[in-house]
Amino acid sequence: MPDLPGKTRLQGEVVAFDYQSKMLALKCPSTSGKPNHADILLLNLQYVSDVEVLNDRTQTPPPLASLNIGKLASRARLEKEEKMSQAYAISAGVSVDGQQLFQTIHKTIKECKWQEKNIVVMEDVVISPPYQVENCKGKEGSALSHVRKIVEKHFRDLETQKGVQRNPIQLSQKETSTSS
Repeated sequence: MPDLPGKTRLQGEVVAFDYQSKMLALKCPSTSGKPNHADILLLNLQYVSDVEVLNDRTQTPPPLASLNIGKLASRARLEKEEKMSQAYAISAGVSVDGQQLFQTIHKTIKECKWQEKNIVVMEDVVISPPYQVENCKGKEGSALSHVRKIVEKHFRDLETQKGVQRNPIQLSQKETSTSS
């Protein structure tokens, strides 16, 4: 069947179907391109114009993989906490630099939270706005030193990224001035 304008054609293996809710789950090749991975698409059949069976399975399907519910619940809880932290930072009026720094620190040190507009790391180090190395306060020691190194590297990496972004513009301006 040819693709129609505004229509999408999908092909995959049916992994689940619920007649009452008119939902169909399709297993399709992974869009990430990774082997041993697949995309699972949930389709509302009220928005499907046609279903065509290409291959009908005659044998019993393999058993479903077991799910570690505790691990999934823990991951969902952590994701929720992280999103709530981001929402708090935005609502508290924390600068974009502060939010980005928090994310960078949180990747390395999970024990990281907001206290008003301050970032508190491991209950030992407080970073106040404008979130530079000199704004890191706490008891001198390995924790403070480690956090300062992370902050320093974060801003050094930002500068490097800005330099890479500016470079193509500078090149095109030089080319323009030499070609005129």
